[in-house]
Amino acid sequence: MRCFGFFIFGYHQQADMSIHVGITGGIGSGKTTICQIFECIGIPVYYADDRAKQLMVEDDQLRQAIRLTFGEESYAENGQLNRTYLANIVFKNPEQLRQLNALVHPAVFQDGIDWQAKHTNAPYTLKEAALLYESGSFRSLDKMICVYAPKKLRLERVMNRDSVSREVVQARMNKQMADREKMMLSNFVITNNGENALVEQVLQIHRTLTQRT
Repeated sequence: MRCFGFFIFGYHQQADMSIHVGITGGIGSGKTTICQIFECIGIPVYYADDRAKQLMVEDDQLRQAIRLTFGEESYAENGQLNRTYLANIVFKNPEQLRQLNALVHPAVFQDGIDWQAKHTNAPYTLKEAALLYESGSFRSLDKMICVYAPKKLRLERVMNRDSVSREVVQARMNKQMADREKMMLSNFVITNNGENALVEQVLQIHRTLTQRT
């Protein structure tokens, strides 16, 4: 995303202590787009789901635990994660998915703590993840932002983005908490429906989070 000057230079004040803010939303809601706007105004973003994928390859202890739990076939000969093999196991068996999450989530949690320690001068930081509520990770955060988009629009976005069927997207949605519940639990809601201005919504939250009492 292109960052115009008034975004980039919108805020440079340092804070004594960062506020830890979570940002979540259903699949196809547009979380990444919103996070890119926050990054444009100088707010660090930790992409938890992306880091989880990296750690499953880079973290030796986590790799070993996955091999012991799900078999040597979990990784290809070149060391890359065998995502197809794992997906066939965990998405058909809730208990296996729970076991995988039990291995990955602690590694991501510690990685996030290490990341936070590098950004203590930011007025606040964002942790982006699809399942912050479902995993319970939201409890370690000070504030929560929910990105909302109508279900029909989300379906179309993901179908076009991932080249998958409506049934596949619907199955993914069914594994996530309902939008209404997420919105009720969140401190802020950003509506990403193609009509409401995203930048102004982000800037309003930014102004609230950087207010000093």
